[in-house]
Amino acid sequence: MLRVAEQYVGTDTGRQRRANEDSLLARSPLFVVADGMGGAQAGEVASRIAVESFQHGLDDATDAEGSLAAYAHAANDRIHELSHASAEHAGMGTTLTAVYVGAEEVAIAHVGDSRAYCLRDGELLRLTDDHSLVDELIRQGKLTPEEAVEHPQRSVITRALGPEPAVEIDTRSFRARDGDVYLLCSDGLTTMVHDARLAEILLDHPRLRDAGETLITAANEAGGRDNITVVLLRVEQLQIAVSSPVDGPATLTGTPALGDGVSALGAETGGLPASAPDEDASIDDPPPEHPVAARSVTPRRPRRPAPGTPPKARRKRGLRRAVTGAILLGVLALLGTGAYVASQSVYFIGTNSRGLVTLFNGFPYELPGGVKLYSQYFVSGVSASSLSAQRRRTLLDHSLRSEEDGAELVRSLELGQLE
Repeated sequence: MLRVAEQYVGTDTGRQRRANEDSLLARSPLFVVADGMGGAQAGEVASRIAVESFQHGLDDATDAEGSLAAYAHAANDRIHELSHASAEHAGMGTTLTAVYVGAEEVAIAHVGDSRAYCLRDGELLRLTDDHSLVDELIRQGKLTPEEAVEHPQRSVITRALGPEPAVEIDTRSFRARDGDVYLLCSDGLTTMVHDARLAEILLDHPRLRDAGETLITAANEAGGRDNITVVLLRVEQLQIAVSSPVDGPATLTGTPALGDGVSALGAETGGLPASAPDEDASIDDPPPEHPVAARSVTPRRPRRPAPGTPPKARRKRGLRRAVTGAILLGVLALLGTGAYVASQSVYFIGTNSRGLVTLFNGFPYELPGGVKLYSQYFVSGVSASSLSAQRRRTLLDHSLRSEEDGAELVRSLELGQLE
């Protein structure tokens, strides 16, 4: 069984765009990147609709490809309908690359020229084909990859969500391995940084936060012609240790990829959500401390069986202990699951490691051992340093909000309408 052991998400406006039309969703085991098009806020709307279609997780994880495709088709319907209902949204569309980490495989749904890669054994494997004019010409042998880099129509895509009432969604399942690193990204990265350099950066930076930040920096240093969005995740195999009933119940090493719409806690999210109480405060400061009481427990020595205790009685006693332990573990698991589910209904606003105003899903706490009770939900293109001290205090105070309230505040901020 697989789990997401580490993750990073980051997005950047780039050096030649005034707004960020990319959107992303990172709620382990589901990850989505969308790159909007249409201009005048329309592209931003299209990409947001695309990722919002996935926000509740998969209905049927046994058919992950089918579920991903169904959400993509639903997004296409919404975007297409809105593009025809409003002149300001006419012609809008978006790319989409979605990845779901299942028990043994990674399922992928894709349309457009955002990409998915897998780094395995030092080799970077591309898992998606671009639906773009230049890639079509490359596949037909009419253009070389080198010629495509500077082709005047390199940004023309042949398939996207929104422009047409129906769209073909590419899906596939990829057999995952322990230690695989998956990269989802918009073309703002891949048009600036070639695949060999992507692999080099990932190999040089084992920690995903470092790798993600370096990828974004490399794209900007190469020109930053477009918005840049990077999602990285590392998977590991869950080890199952089986013991006899007398010794105790079977144990699991690690934590599996969580269920639909639930974020993996303790995963790398590109920086702690920081509040900013004053102008001098660091935007990378962690949230306020919320110490968790802990007490030390001295384990009891196992009692030796009394002399002459029949083996059958000892086996029964061991079995009772095993059953009791299993029940206790089950209760703890239910309580933990309840806490995870509760955390998915609340949101707060802070900043990520790049100092961008970010909407987080969960509670603004970090437990001992680096276990985070939150994950990044949406990263804006607004730097906290551009806000006044008063605005930072009122906006980035980690107050718990509903998804609708938090998203509306961030969107208003991006549009410059927040008073």
